[in-house]
Amino acid sequence: MDFSSSSGGASDPRQIEESKPLLGEMSAPEGNKMGAAPCRRTLLHCNGMRYKLLQEGDIQVCVIRHPRTFLSKILTSKFLRRWEPHHLTLAENSLASATPTGYMENSISYSAIEDVQLLSWENAPKYCLQLTIPGGTVLLQAANSYLRDQWFHSLQWKKKIYKYKKVLSNPSRWEVVLKEIRTLVDMALTSPLQDDSIHQAPLEIVSKLLSENVNLTTQEHENIIVAIAPLLENNHPPPDLCEFFCKHCRERPRSMVVIEVFTPVVQRILKHNMDFGKCPRLRLFTQEYILALNELNAGMEVVKKFIHSMHGPTGQCPHPRVLPNLVAVCLAAIYSCYEEFINSRDNSPSLKEIRNGCQQQCDRKPNLPLRLLHTSPDLVSQEATLTDSRLKSVIVTSNEIHVEVERNNTANQKMTANVGNDSEPNLIDCLMVSPTCSTMSIELSAQADRILGCYVEILKMLSDYDDWRPALASLLQPIPFPKEALAHEKFTKELKYVIQRFAEDPRQEVHSCLLSVRAGKDGWFQLYSPGGVACDDDGELFASMVHILMGSCYKTKKFLLSLAENKLGPCMLLALRGNQNMVEILCLMLEYNIIDNNDTQLQIISTLESTDVGKRMYEQLCDRQRELKELQRKGGPTRLTLPSKSTDADLARLLSSGSFGNLENLSLAFTNVTSACAEHLIKLPSLKQLNLWSTQFGDAGLRLLSEHLTMLQVLNLCETPVTDAGLLALSSMKSLCSLNMNSTKLSADTYEDLKAKLPNLKEVDVRYTEAW
Repeated sequence: MDFSSSSGGASDPRQIEESKPLLGEMSAPEGNKMGAAPCRRTLLHCNGMRYKLLQEGDIQVCVIRHPRTFLSKILTSKFLRRWEPHHLTLAENSLASATPTGYMENSISYSAIEDVQLLSWENAPKYCLQLTIPGGTVLLQAANSYLRDQWFHSLQWKKKIYKYKKVLSNPSRWEVVLKEIRTLVDMALTSPLQDDSIHQAPLEIVSKLLSENVNLTTQEHENIIVAIAPLLENNHPPPDLCEFFCKHCRERPRSMVVIEVFTPVVQRILKHNMDFGKCPRLRLFTQEYILALNELNAGMEVVKKFIHSMHGPTGQCPHPRVLPNLVAVCLAAIYSCYEEFINSRDNSPSLKEIRNGCQQQCDRKPNLPLRLLHTSPDLVSQEATLTDSRLKSVIVTSNEIHVEVERNNTANQKMTANVGNDSEPNLIDCLMVSPTCSTMSIELSAQADRILGCYVEILKMLSDYDDWRPALASLLQPIPFPKEALAHEKFTKELKYVIQRFAEDPRQEVHSCLLSVRAGKDGWFQLYSPGGVACDDDGELFASMVHILMGSCYKTKKFLLSLAENKLGPCMLLALRGNQNMVEILCLMLEYNIIDNNDTQLQIISTLESTDVGKRMYEQLCDRQRELKELQRKGGPTRLTLPSKSTDADLARLLSSGSFGNLENLSLAFTNVTSACAEHLIKLPSLKQLNLWSTQFGDAGLRLLSEHLTMLQVLNLCETPVTDAGLLALSSMKSLCSLNMNSTKLSADTYEDLKAKLPNLKEVDVRYTEAW
C-alpha cells in the first residue's frame, strides 16, 4: 500500500485568560484552606476550523485485511480496492452501518479501533481516514476535506469518551481518577468540535461517577468540583451533579468552592434558564447556593451583593430572565418552609373547619402525629351565658409547625351558624377573620425560620429596584403563597415592606397589582386591609393603598362602592383619627351619592365634623354641592362653544357663573383644555354632544366621562392624545350614536371591541388610525 499518514492538522493551542468571578469582592472566610488546585484554570482553545459533532452520515468504506500471501497482496493493492457506500452511525459504543452488509456487516467497537489517522495519496488526492483495527485497516473516504476532518474529530471524540466511561466506571485510586477527570476536561476544552454534548458528556460522566461513589471525603469532593469548573462556565450542570453541588453547599457552606466555582454557575443559570419546571434541581441548587452565601460571616450583605451583581450597575437589568428566576427560587424556598404542614393537610383541620370551630369526622391518614383539642358543646353553651367572654383555642401540631387559633365565644357562635354551608370559601375568606375575633400564629423550626427570613429579605431587595418592581408586582399579584404562609404572622409582617413599595410606586402597572388578578378573587389590598389576616397596623398601609388606587382607578364610583360595602368601618375609624386620605374618601362617597342609608350618611357627616381637616373638607363639599345645584338648575343655553385657546380654568369660571342645566351641546374644539376639565364636565346633567377636537384631553379624562356621562350621544375625539387605555372605557357609554376617533392612537382590536359593545353606534370615523 502506497500511502503516507499525515497529522490531524491541530495547530498549537493558545491560552485565553478566563474572566474573573463576578463576586470577586466576596472574600472567603479565614482559615478555610483547600488542598485542591486553584479554582480557575486557563481555557485552551484550538485555532482553525470548527466542526459540528457527527452522529451519522454517508461515506465510502473499504476494508483491507493484512495480506498473508502474495495473491492477497495483489488483491489488496490500491488499484484493485473496492469501495462500498454506507450510511454510518456513530453510536455510543460502536461504529455501525444502517445497511449491515459487505464490509460493515458487523459493527466496529470503539475499543477495537487502535488508531485514527488522516491519509493522502501521491498524484491521486482522496479524502480518506484510516482506522487501524486488529487484523486489518478500515478506510473511510469523504467527499471533501472538511467532511473528512469532521469525521476524523468526531471519531476521535467518540473513541475517547468511550474510553473514559470505562476507565471512570470502576475507580480504584482517586488520585488517578482525578488526573483522568482533568485530562477529560482539557480534551473537551481543546476539541475543535462545537456541540452542546462536547461539554455535557464529561459532566455526565463525572455526575454518574459521583452518584455511584457517595463515600468520598470532603477534600475529594472539592478536588473534583475544581477539576470540572471550566466546563461549568458555559453549561448547566446535569441533575445528578446539581444534587452533588447541593450537598456540598449544605455541608460546607463556607468553602471557597461555593464562591469561586459555584457563583458563575448560578449566575449563568439565573441569566439563561427558561423553565425550572424542566429541571427542578437547577432551582434547588440555586436555592442552596444562596443559603450558603447567607451562612458566611457577612450574611445577608453577601446575598445583597450577589443580587446587585445579577441586576448590574445600571438602572436597567440587561438580563430579562434574572427576575423571574429569582422569584421562582424565592417562592419554592418559602413553600418548602411550610411543606411539612401542607403535606399534613389531610391529617389537620382545614382552615374552613377551624373557622367554623369544628372538625368534620372523617378518615384521616396517620402520616404525622397531629392532635385536635375541642371544647365540648355543653361547655360552649355554658360559657355563652357568662358576661366575660373567655377565649377558646383549637391547636394543631406537627413535627415542626405549631398552629394556634384563638377566638371568643361570640365569634364562635356566629361562625357555627354557617357550618351547613358546603360552599368552599376563597383563599382570603379562609383567613379573613376580624382580629378582635381571632389570632393565628405559626411557629417554624429554626432551619425553616432561617430559610424564610433569607428569601423574604431577597423579595424586599428585589422590590427596591425600580426596573424590577413592575414585573415583581405582576408575578406576586396572584398571591402565589400557601395558605399557611398567609396565616403566619412573621411572614406577612416581613412581606409588608414589599407591598408598601408597590403602594408607593406611582406607576399604574405596579400599584394596580395590589388588586385581585380577576373578579371573585381577593388580592393584597384585601389581605392587608383592616380585618384582613395580614393587617397588623392601624390602617396606615390600607390608607396609602386606597390613596394610590383612587388616583389611578378609572372606575372611581365602583371602587368607592366596594369600599362602602366592605370597608366603611375602617375608613370612618381612620378618618376619625385624622387621616386625610380617608377624609377625602368619605367626602367622595357623599359627593357621588354612594351611601343610600340616611343614618349612615349622618354618621359619616358626624365623623367628618369631628376633626379639623374633616370639617374643612366637608365645608368645601357643601360649597361644591351648592354650586352644583346652581349649575344643574334648569335654565341657561342649550349650546355653548368656548373660544379657541381657552383653558381648564376658563371653563371652570364659565360654568360657575350661572345655570347650565339645559346645556346639551358643548364644543371645546381647538382649545387648550386637558383631562382636568372632566371633573367639571361630569356635572352637566343634560349634556348629549361633546366636541373635543384638537385638544389635550387624554385617557384619564375619558375614563371619568365614561363613568358619569352615560347618556352622551355624540363625542368628537379627533386629533386628541387618547389611546386604547382610555378608548376601551367608552364601552360603558351605551347611548353613543356618533364617535369620531380620527387621528388618534386607536388600534384595530380596540375598534372591534367598541363596535361589539356599543349597539347604538351608527357613525364612526377612524381615518388615519391603525383601524382604518
